[in-house]
Amino acid sequence: MDAGFTPIDVASMLVQIEATPGIDRLRSCSLQFGEADRRTVAAVLDEAARFCANNLAALNVGADRIGCRLECGRVATPPGFATAWQSYVAAGWPTLDHPTAQGGQGLPLVLSASVQLLVDASCAAFGMLPVLQRSAARLLTAHGDDRMRAEWVPHLVSGEVAASICISEAEAGSDAARIHTTAHANDDGSWAITGEKMWISFGDHDMCPRIAHCVLARSPNGLSLFLVPSELSVENGLTQRNSVFVRRLETKMGLHGSPTCALGFEAATGWLIGAEGRGLAQLFVMITNMRLSAGIQGLGLAAFAADVARDYAAERRQGGPLSAAAVAIDSHADVQCQLLDMGAEVEVLRGLGLAIAVQADIAAHDSDPEVRRAAAALTQWLLPIFKTLGGEAGFEVASAAMQVLGGAGYTRDWPIEQALRDARVATIYEGTTGMQALDLLHRRMWRDRGAGLAAFLAIARADVGQGTTGAAQCLDLLEDAGRWLCELEPTPRAAEAGATAFLHLAGLAATGWIAVRLSGLTADDAATRRLVAAGSHWLSDIALRAALDHARVFGGDAKLRNYATL
Repeated sequence: MDAGFTPIDVASMLVQIEATPGIDRLRSCSLQFGEADRRTVAAVLDEAARFCANNLAALNVGADRIGCRLECGRVATPPGFATAWQSYVAAGWPTLDHPTAQGGQGLPLVLSASVQLLVDASCAAFGMLPVLQRSAARLLTAHGDDRMRAEWVPHLVSGEVAASICISEAEAGSDAARIHTTAHANDDGSWAITGEKMWISFGDHDMCPRIAHCVLARSPNGLSLFLVPSELSVENGLTQRNSVFVRRLETKMGLHGSPTCALGFEAATGWLIGAEGRGLAQLFVMITNMRLSAGIQGLGLAAFAADVARDYAAERRQGGPLSAAAVAIDSHADVQCQLLDMGAEVEVLRGLGLAIAVQADIAAHDSDPEVRRAAAALTQWLLPIFKTLGGEAGFEVASAAMQVLGGAGYTRDWPIEQALRDARVATIYEGTTGMQALDLLHRRMWRDRGAGLAAFLAIARADVGQGTTGAAQCLDLLEDAGRWLCELEPTPRAAEAGATAFLHLAGLAATGWIAVRLSGLTADDAATRRLVAAGSHWLSDIALRAALDHARVFGGDAKLRNYATL
């Protein structure tokens, strides 16, 4: 076996970032991005790793066991969360990738995403709050008026105030068109928001004094977005509670340190964000951050679980000749295969996530419009893939790690069972796997006429090349399946039946591309050798896995014939 994988090791992360496609182009986009050279990135990641070890990792188990409480109508987070958040804000971690004009550091998203991965690997429940703040800051920057941006964005960037995204209702989850929450204009320019929202992450808590609730509600001209503060400013700098009430805290399988609330809005005072009737369209400004973050959360938990399994296997002794001391279980072939599978999956997915972050920034900041267009198409193509695969990896790698730990992994004495529970939701919120598959089919293949697929095939084939290698076969199978699905646009049900298989086939093609790049690294250091081993292992049977998904794309409609009689 190779020396082993250390998925959240800063040295490996640094090698990955420097090997990310487009990183040099990104650094030429702006002065601040150019300053994020290897030395700066290394310093930031080293400090982030120390912060997470000293401030977050110790909170994780206690937060899971104690959870959040509802006391006198307000949410109390687990002990230590509020203090850790104050330390997080004081150290400037929320500001990394925000513009300097807003009080941010102007660093690239790829660095912020890497720090987020370390946070999620240490305490995923804590890591949900900064994701919401980044999303709300982007929303208000893009669509808020001057007063709203001045009042809220700098404080969201700094982490002094929090945010929640209030979309889902009891009968309107992914089907936002069925939302019943209403908004009526007041004489003073504000709006009265009335309705019930559910599944609201950090809908209330004691970590920040104010929360900016971004609420999707039905106004006279359609679905619109509103900023509904938890606290309203009154005279002399004082505040009073807005008419926003915590109906209950959800009892969840995992992420117990993150409060998930049902909120009631009783003629709560809010202000229109952007144009009335454009709420759904305006939400898309947050899609990159939210989907990337969901994938990173799953990946962070996968990295943590793989790391625990590797360390346990090196220490746990069992088997070998009875005439000698028992051997460490990582000397057994089956355990080595399991550790290789886990480590390789983590590394190729991390490479994919970093690639998306780089392309997202190029799409936003490059001086060449054609480069921006191609990067945007590639980003939107890869986002539902990474969101799904990262989320799946969190649960699957935790489950595989439990196999390595055996009975110990099934107990609360070890953190693997918590990681498995925490990770399960990553393929559910921000759109289930099926919703991501339909997004890839309807938006990226049909509406965009396959522009994202074409952008991906162009960049991937430049690295993979033509021929009979496993990665090249993946690209060919993906292109073939995509061509067939485009022909089915007039009969969408047949295509939709194979959409999830197509999503997974696209995921194999994307991770195969990253694996080829990793397996070709040439530096002779421990971190690089681990990445080379990860890439090579991932490619070892990728053509077989791709062939199965390809067959499932074409066979999806035939399966539906059995549904009526099941």
